[in-house]
Amino acid sequence: MLGDEHADILELLAGHTDDGTIRALAFECLISGLRDERVTALLNVIGWRGQFECFAVGGEPAESMAATVAKIGQVITDLGGASPLIGVYGAFVIVCARAQAAVSPGIASTNMLPAFSEGAAVYVSPMREGVEGASHAVRETLFSLQAAPSIVEPARPLRADDLLPERALIGDDMAREELYRNVYQVLHGSSEDDPTFVTVSTFLRHGGSLEATAKELNIHPNTVRYRLKRAAETTGWDATDPRDAFVLNTAIAIGRIRDR
Repeated sequence: MLGDEHADILELLAGHTDDGTIRALAFECLISGLRDERVTALLNVIGWRGQFECFAVGGEPAESMAATVAKIGQVITDLGGASPLIGVYGAFVIVCARAQAAVSPGIASTNMLPAFSEGAAVYVSPMREGVEGASHAVRETLFSLQAAPSIVEPARPLRADDLLPERALIGDDMAREELYRNVYQVLHGSSEDDPTFVTVSTFLRHGGSLEATAKELNIHPNTVRYRLKRAAETTGWDATDPRDAFVLNTAIAIGRIRDR
C-alpha cells in the first residue's frame, strides 16, 4: 500500500491529475478489493462514470518509482487517454487505465514496457468493466506479479491465464474461482462419473500414460485420445501438455476440495 515513503509519488500524481489524493485513495480501494458505492463515488469524481471499460498493467520500475509513474502517465496521454489510476504496492507500479482513443491493453502495454525493469515480469490484464472489473484487473495484476518468479522464462508481458494455478497457490480467490468454474465445472459435467472427467483425471493421475489410463478404465487408447481432445476443446486446456496438465490438476484439486 502507499505509505509515507511514497509521498513523492503522490506529489507527482497530483501534478498530472486534478486530484492526486483522490486517485491514490481510489487505487487503494480497488487493490484492497473494495467495490461499493463509496468507491464508485470516488471514481465518479475523477470522471470514471457508468460501465466504463478498463485494464491494468504492472511491473517493477526500470529506474525509479517516480520515473516509471511519469512514463506511464505520458504513455496514456500520448495515446489520447486521461485520468489513469497509478499506484505503488511494494516493489511494483500498477496502472489501471480506461479504454479511450488508442488506449487498449495491447497498445498501452507495448508502449509502457520501457518503463518497467527488463529483468522482472510485466503483466497486462484483459479488458474489464465497471468498478468491480477495475478492482479485478488491479488485483489480478498484483497477484500475477507476485507469482511470476515461479516461471523460468515468463512471456513479456504476461497475460490472463498465464499464472492461474500459481495465483491460486498464493491465495488469489479470483484465480481459484476461475479454475473452479471455467475449468473444473466444465470438465466435471453433470456428475462425478462423467466419462470425460474420469478419463482426464485418471490420465493425469497416471502421469500422462495412455496405456495405463486405457487399462484402468477398460477402454481403447483411441477412446482415451478422443476424450482428451474433447476435454481440451471444452476447457481450453490440453491434458497432454505439461503446463496445461498442471492447470488441470490444480483445478481438479480445488474442485474436489470445494465440492466436499
